[in-house]
Amino acid sequence: MRTYRSLRYLGAVALAGAAAASLAAPAGKEIYQGTCIACHGANGKGVLPGVPDFTSAKSPLKAPDAVVLKRIKQGYQSPGSPMAMPPKGGSPSLTDADLKAVLAYLRKSFER
Repeated sequence: MRTYRSLRYLGAVALAGAAAASLAAPAGKEIYQGTCIACHGANGKGVLPGVPDFTSAKSPLKAPDAVVLKRIKQGYQSPGSPMAMPPKGGSPSLTDADLKAVLAYLRKSFER
């Protein structure tokens, strides 16, 4: 009987931890909408001159994950753009996991 209660308790702790982690780490779409949308737009086509179009044949999403993540993390000056994207889109509190979630959202939503 004691073992069953212990296992049930551990299961509850694990579920609570997973729920807390999911609440603490916003999904890629939420991060995009809160950080990236101002320049890249809801449709991923870019709303400012020089901001790359995620839906085009020349999309920055054509690069491997490691390259795109590095550009998001460190900031990037697109060729021909009058301004550079700041590191982490100007949101320094974003974690590597957050950036990966954003990239997954970008690929799912805009990559052709």
